[in-house]
Amino acid sequence: MALFSQEALNPGVRKREVFGWAMYDFANSGYTTVVLTAVFAAYFVGGIAGKAAWATFAWTAALSISYAIVMLTMPTIGAYADLRAAKKRILALVTLGCVLSTAALALARPGGVVLAMLLIIVSNVFYSYGESLTAAFLPELARAESMGKVSGWGWSFGYFGGMLTLGICLAYVLWSQAQQVPASTFVPVTMLITAVVYGLASTVTFRLLRERAQPRPTALREGGVRASLRQLRATFSQARRYSDFMWLLACAVFYQGGVAVAITLAAIYAETVIGFQPQETMVLIFVLNLAAAGGAFSWGYLQDRVGHKLALGSTLVGWILVCVIAALSQTKGQFWWAAAIAGLCMGSSQSAGRAMAGLFAPPRQLAEFYGLWTFAVRLSSIVGPLTYGAITWGTGGNQRMAILSTAAMFIIGMLLLTKVDVARGRAAALAT
Repeated sequence: MALFSQEALNPGVRKREVFGWAMYDFANSGYTTVVLTAVFAAYFVGGIAGKAAWATFAWTAALSISYAIVMLTMPTIGAYADLRAAKKRILALVTLGCVLSTAALALARPGGVVLAMLLIIVSNVFYSYGESLTAAFLPELARAESMGKVSGWGWSFGYFGGMLTLGICLAYVLWSQAQQVPASTFVPVTMLITAVVYGLASTVTFRLLRERAQPRPTALREGGVRASLRQLRATFSQARRYSDFMWLLACAVFYQGGVAVAITLAAIYAETVIGFQPQETMVLIFVLNLAAAGGAFSWGYLQDRVGHKLALGSTLVGWILVCVIAALSQTKGQFWWAAAIAGLCMGSSQSAGRAMAGLFAPPRQLAEFYGLWTFAVRLSSIVGPLTYGAITWGTGGNQRMAILSTAAMFIIGMLLLTKVDVARGRAAALAT
């Protein structure tokens, strides 16, 4: 097919391997869609925490703790994976950890706030590790001039995995509600469904994806952890050489913070502010994922054609519009407009950022640089939702003010993006 050209791939890379890599996006999207966005987030606030005034803040705090853990550990894990050529092995371990801890969320019941927060922290840490490690395979698979479209292939395909998992859960929820089964009974089952889909779909990745890296002698001679810390220190000492990558990281901290608000708080906002019912929220998220899949796929081709910087910047304009519409929406119909635009921008902005990071990553340090990218993204995932939660709490529950303030993150992200020179950043990566 012309849309999936072999010419987009590096020599020796077969399309079936790219399919295997994309299947990981397919596998793990159910976690973000069902656990972080559509089902468990709203259940935590309304069911487990009983709609307490601090409930939204507690949810964002749990996520923030998990992201802080990832920030402090993922760059070193990435350097270790590069030096030991262990991206695939570590990916398998963290996938197992996320699947098991997601299934364990079924144990969280009304009133069990501490257990629910603990399991969210653990599962989200493992999820974040997996997301970073699988992204590090992208530059091995795609040619530099095709990084955008190949990233878009995986990201868009991933949304279909999220829709599959959410669709199964939605069918079960509707059946349960028809049988007058309470949320405290049917939500735990959706966690088990999510874990099963994640585990089964990821087996395709481990069957088809190759580990092309070779272990470095220093890692074998000195021990992986010590060598990885030394490598990470060396990268930071040469930060000036990678100035465009550093500007991209700063940009990501802000714009990804806004995206994190949409992912983790959309269901809460829809139900508590706009008045959506749980089944309506699940349909909303399903359609949002469909729009995001289209956005990620089409924007990947646009990104390679018009340039990474312009493509990413145009999505940030869309995000600003989303925040304004959402804050002003008084009806479900009006909010649907915000959700539709958010869907198109969500997939495209995240996929575009992942592709740019791969462009700026030296070929021998892919997992390390994606570990640094994950550091920035997870920092944004602390700053965004925690700021939203704090504003909501401080204004007595005014989530409209909180969502409007999120637009400032995208504006700052756009300003920082102007500092990035794509050609210079790519040259620095290849000169290493």
